[in-house]
Amino acid sequence: MGSTLDIALPALKTNPKFIFFTDFDGTITQQDSNDWLTDNLGFGAELRKKGNQDVLHGRRDFRDSFSEMLDSIKTPFNECIELLLKNISLDPGFKQFFEWAKENNVPIVILSGGMEPVIRALLAHMLGKEEAETLQIVSNDVAPREGKSVNEAGGWHIVYHDDSGFGHDKSLEIRPYARLPAEQRPVLFFAGDGVSDLSAAKETDLLFAKAGRDLISYCERENVPFRTFNDFTEILATVKDIVAGKTTVKEAATGRN
Repeated sequence: MGSTLDIALPALKTNPKFIFFTDFDGTITQQDSNDWLTDNLGFGAELRKKGNQDVLHGRRDFRDSFSEMLDSIKTPFNECIELLLKNISLDPGFKQFFEWAKENNVPIVILSGGMEPVIRALLAHMLGKEEAETLQIVSNDVAPREGKSVNEAGGWHIVYHDDSGFGHDKSLEIRPYARLPAEQRPVLFFAGDGVSDLSAAKETDLLFAKAGRDLISYCERENVPFRTFNDFTEILATVKDIVAGKTTVKEAATGRN
């Protein structure tokens, strides 16, 4: 592969035959950190769930709904991080999947509608700092409000990755890989659970959608092939079979299990 291509598409630098894109909150983690902050420090679960339904059914953009959620949280950012480290846990199968992927040249790219400082802090806590730093993360950021520090009450806000209605349109990151010539194109996976993953749902060869979450409803409504998962031990078993040639991505897309 040429160096220009490697820079533009960093997951290609080891010439992988497979790339695993994944959401973070509620997918790699058992709880969604943004939901936890909103439910416990912001305007609460009822308004959050209403906002998610509005996005799922096309009544609002994710960007506007998500900003409203986060703006309701006035707790200093450093205190938010400390609370999340105590209350958010890793998917029980992710560490094993992470280690297998590293050993088998399957790059993991985290595409998140959340905030990179939160994701980095949680991954360092859950995997160890050195391991966490090996993961590519494409996400939103955090900035201080005018005249304030992020670590004072009401002092921070989200900075979106792009100008889309999602704030971070995950499909824009995946699409350049999907459009590679056949001889260069790896098999592409994506795992997700919720409304921030809607834009990515149609872009990969096999979509893993978390059981009982909003992404499944969207896939069924839009006729997007998918495979349900409960945790990463199930994802690992399926990806191993595909990598070994025991099954195909088309055969694996069994929908609700």
